[in-house]
Amino acid sequence: MKRDLVTAFLAMILLTVLFGLGYPLLVTGVSQGIFPGKAGGSLIKRDGVVVGSALIGQQFYEPLLGKNGKQLVVKGVAQTQPDPRYFQTRPSGTNDNAASSAFTNYGPNDKTTLVAFQGYIQTYLALNKAPDGRWYDAAVTTAAQIPVDAVDDSASSIDPDISVANARIQAYRIAAIRGLPLRTVDRLVATYTTGRSLGFLGEPGVNVLELNLALDRLSGSK
Repeated sequence: MKRDLVTAFLAMILLTVLFGLGYPLLVTGVSQGIFPGKAGGSLIKRDGVVVGSALIGQQFYEPLLGKNGKQLVVKGVAQTQPDPRYFQTRPSGTNDNAASSAFTNYGPNDKTTLVAFQGYIQTYLALNKAPDGRWYDAAVTTAAQIPVDAVDDSASSIDPDISVANARIQAYRIAAIRGLPLRTVDRLVATYTTGRSLGFLGEPGVNVLELNLALDRLSGSK
């Protein structure tokens, strides 16, 4: 009995060291040596400062100002709105917190889902309308013309990419607000468009963070 206990204890120690310490260190070392960028989280830096990850979507907001010119605060929460100068990523239910990555789990016929979709549609159409009332992209004026990914969050709610169709629509707004030729913005969209995985899985996508950083470099913005 004593011999069995000692053997089991030693086996536990050996396996813990081997698979709990040795194997993770081996995998980490190999991955850091072969593709250090991806192993480190595909972090993106600007001026030496990490601003995000190519794998995690983030929102591009600006303060929502009240009549007094100051940012609105409701129940202690500072209010924001999508910044029209930037491409907007997919809707997210995580409140821009990647640590809480999750899907809402509401069914397609749930009232909560319907309310959320209606809000996303209104926001998208509002962004496509200039202050003077004209449409940036006159071909998108109703809900039926909006790409699905613009009004539906992904399974993780932190998808870093949007569809090419979504990006092309937003390009009209970006070009007008930043005073850039539309063809210039479209070229940037093409530059940061990735193809299907393995050539046939999924659909092409546009990385929003990388695209917005390229816009800032082009416009000299911070």
